[in-house]
Amino acid sequence: MPLRVIPALLLFFLTGCATTGTGGKDPEPVAPGPQEIAETIPSSTATIDEHLYEPEIEPVAADPADPHVHASVWERLVHSFALPECANHEKAVKWAQWYAQHPEYMGRIFKRAQPWIYHITNEIEQRELPGELALLPIVESAYDPFAYSRGRALGAWQFIASTGKNYGLNQNWWYDGRRDVWASTDAALTYLDTMAVMFDGDWLLALAGYNSGENRVARQVKKNKAAGKPADFWNLKLPRETRGYVPKLLGLTCLFKYPEQYDFEIPATPDQQVIAAVDIGQQADLVLVSQIAEVPIDVLFTLNPGYNRWATSPDGPYRIVLPVESAELLQAKLEQVDASALMRWDQVVVQNGDSLSKISARHNVPVSVLRSSNNLNGDLIRAGQKLRLPRDDQLMVDPLYAQAAVELQNLQSGLIAADQITHRVRRGESLSVIARRYRVSVRELQRWNNISDPRKLRAGATISIFHQPAQPPVATSGSVKYVVQRGDSLWSIARKYNVRVNDLKNWNDLGNNSMIQPGQSIKIEL
Repeated sequence: MPLRVIPALLLFFLTGCATTGTGGKDPEPVAPGPQEIAETIPSSTATIDEHLYEPEIEPVAADPADPHVHASVWERLVHSFALPECANHEKAVKWAQWYAQHPEYMGRIFKRAQPWIYHITNEIEQRELPGELALLPIVESAYDPFAYSRGRALGAWQFIASTGKNYGLNQNWWYDGRRDVWASTDAALTYLDTMAVMFDGDWLLALAGYNSGENRVARQVKKNKAAGKPADFWNLKLPRETRGYVPKLLGLTCLFKYPEQYDFEIPATPDQQVIAAVDIGQQADLVLVSQIAEVPIDVLFTLNPGYNRWATSPDGPYRIVLPVESAELLQAKLEQVDASALMRWDQVVVQNGDSLSKISARHNVPVSVLRSSNNLNGDLIRAGQKLRLPRDDQLMVDPLYAQAAVELQNLQSGLIAADQITHRVRRGESLSVIARRYRVSVRELQRWNNISDPRKLRAGATISIFHQPAQPPVATSGSVKYVVQRGDSLWSIARKYNVRVNDLKNWNDLGNNSMIQPGQSIKIEL
């Protein structure tokens, strides 16, 4: 497959608690305060400005004779605003005032958005959508692709698992498209555009649907019309969070349309591309890519937040977002590199008594990944067979590679991945029983599996469950993988997890004289 560079600039980081396709309890902004837009999960500490803006790009002066030339990309965005007038609604004005009174908070958001806003603006203009949609990630997540809400929504655009899946955002062991700003931007704009058509061009109803679900909004519209009542956003009976959600966005439009009224300065982000994406066309080791492109691993991680592991997903996407010059360098070098050199694997030899499930538990790799990595149709393996294993922490051939691999693992250790579980229905099981087992709702099970009548559930049927914990998983039983830190010893690790040193040795095949090194992975049975 030929390689290609995809020009881009998207949106980045976040605060807020809105959840796509769900209802929540966000208070109405009668007296807006910082607690109402509290930042959620901290983002990567990587600083990428020096790779994007050095030498610093000076904003291009606006040319009155050319309407397409603007001092900043944010100013350009204002010219495509199309939502109803914000100043007509008191709640929206209060939010505009709140945002204006918190310049440090807004400054952090604009800094996060810098790499992405140019691309998002281009996407919105090409689709002829309202420019205000580029402000929506401010409400949803403060432009943080790592944000995770109490409603199980993830990413800059805050998709829940099922809605993300419906709009093409893959979620698996390797990758979560909801954190991928590039992919989730496309999904969000498609979703919003679809709802705008559904609601006959009423964008406020579309935005309400984005927050609480289009079916809920449609039911309220139908109910009001049947009762002879107005069926616009302001007259619908919607969840409290949704009633406050739309005014937040309108408040931002006030801020950008009338900056002088709020003593607000529109960000001077240059109206030009600073990042690009290279479609490698196959699965690739992210550490190797960073070395080839001569980009620090933390920069690559920050610009590619969708990847959960050390490599891109075997099922794609194979896109790597980088600063423009680095993308061009990667493109040039890849034309001289054998494609087989872009992946590094470990190898395990099947022992007597081994099974895929045992190897899976031993190396903390899902059975499904072992199957796909080795082109296995089933679970049958034989002693002496060599299996390809996703790279473990023991591949320490190149010290620089090893250092970057450990850094990437540490950066990714806090990511919250959605795991798709396939459950075979047992005799006597109901959706409510299965929902309790996996700590999800019956309604979620119905949505994920298109089950309209729970009574028709039959034994032997298989259903999909998207399981996502409320926090990064901390095992209380089973096994965990601990990455050795500088200064660690077997004794200190054993004390930390309340286990015996001898057990650590047995679980990891360590001899009495074995040494552990920073970056090494230690299995711990709890």
